[in-house]
Amino acid sequence: MILNNLEIDVKVKCLESNITQAQLGEKIGTTGQYVNRVIKNKKSILNKTFVKMLENLGYDIKLIYVPKERD
Repeated sequence: MILNNLEIDVKVKCLESNITQAQLGEKIGTTGQYVNRVIKNKKSILNKTFVKMLENLGYDIKLIYVPKERD
């Protein structure tokens, strides 16, 4: 089971970065609508087989976010 609420996580990170989902979509070569659709379906963000493997090994998944180090 994925413990994070990925939709909220992405929306918060967008707010922290002062960027809209539409702008994020443009930066990654897609649309804001597609970004929204992806984050609403958390099963599509992580590989379903990966999630099943870890669940069967007795683990839940919890993502943490670490700022990139700038050179």
